[in-house]
Amino acid sequence: MSMARGLTRRDFVGTAGAVVAALPLGLVAIPEGSQAMNDPTAIRPFRVSVPEADLVELRRRINATRWPKRETVTDDSQGVPQATIQQLAQYWGSEYDWRKCEAKLNALPQFLTAIDGLDIHFIHVRSRHENALPVIVTHGWPGSIIEQLKIIDPLTNPTAHGGSAADAFDVVIPSIPGFGFSSEPATTGWDPARIARAWTVLMKRLGYERFVAQGGDFGALISDVMGEQAPPELLGIHTNLPGTVPKEIAKALQSANPPPAGLSDEERQAYLQLKDVNPKHFAYAYMMSTRPQTLYGLSDSPIQLAAWLFDHGDGWAQPAATITSAVLGRTVNGYSAGAVTRDDVLDNFTLYWLTNTGISAARGYWENKGRSVFGVFNVSIPVAMTVFPGELYQAPKSWAERAYAKLVYFNKVDKGGHFAAWEQPQLFAEELRAGFRTLR
Repeated sequence: MSMARGLTRRDFVGTAGAVVAALPLGLVAIPEGSQAMNDPTAIRPFRVSVPEADLVELRRRINATRWPKRETVTDDSQGVPQATIQQLAQYWGSEYDWRKCEAKLNALPQFLTAIDGLDIHFIHVRSRHENALPVIVTHGWPGSIIEQLKIIDPLTNPTAHGGSAADAFDVVIPSIPGFGFSSEPATTGWDPARIARAWTVLMKRLGYERFVAQGGDFGALISDVMGEQAPPELLGIHTNLPGTVPKEIAKALQSANPPPAGLSDEERQAYLQLKDVNPKHFAYAYMMSTRPQTLYGLSDSPIQLAAWLFDHGDGWAQPAATITSAVLGRTVNGYSAGAVTRDDVLDNFTLYWLTNTGISAARGYWENKGRSVFGVFNVSIPVAMTVFPGELYQAPKSWAERAYAKLVYFNKVDKGGHFAAWEQPQLFAEELRAGFRTLR
């Protein structure tokens, strides 16, 4: 199979196997080849099975990389240092084993269903405990469903992770359109609002009459939009990258002025963090939101893809530091990788490569017109929020209370960063239990 076209969704579909039990009561997994399989809105079982030839081709391309001269500085101010990416390439092209990730994914119940003309891929794990609360968890960029794999068992099986049966969740983790195994939109219009509506359709199609939503990064924006849309089935949302920045603060951030007068110490710190974030961390976002199709190297070179997913700006601050710490096996600029390993990082990069979704994922930024993940949304339903110390900014409680009229939970924790579910899965699960407890 030519890697130039990328794998299609058909390349990954398999038989139902043992996944039937993961469907809600009243739903039955459809055996491949049955007449009902012709209904695209059916819940269809899905397995990953990458042809060996594509893995061989991936390694060939990695090992055949034409490298430039190294950077002319001794820091990372010109981008990902060549020594770092070459260290990753050496392992990726010789020792890394995708089959371990494939087996991990195939041990979970995975499905496809068509919503609004697109096949949506999702993981769906039901708790063994009765009255589990359904939650749909949305990843961001440069992440994928790989980010959330470690929170599945703590959420669905809380009694094995320090919680009680009353804290149990049914977990749904979809791939955003254009990411991973979900279909790539062939037309424009798949903005966060359309994705948010699709997630509600998905949860209702799974038989859930009440559920909650969670998101970080771009997934936080989608969850906030779900909160704006406020479908009657949605009880509340949890966010770890909240939209709390008041309009007057957003306007001040566009200037070169110091923090406005009258801010509390906590608000001043958040202002300075946001002031630093904009010029140093979002060069990639400007490109993806304006010229995503120009990034052809993401489909042609695995090293270009890895470097692009790596690079979030000068200084290896969050979120790049987490990935770098995992790859180098040491703390970078005070940021620990937490539970993220080098193989976790490469599982994510390899998923992008095998599905050829570098550019289609980037288009999600182009589709998002005028909505900042930091800006205030008109969310009318209950909101739970966790502030992680390594996030791009630490949202002040005063801003959170202004932004979310029904803030039912607010907590600052002492570890974890931008990839919170990936870095601190146990703590993340505990926060979801606490945040949604009053909504059960």
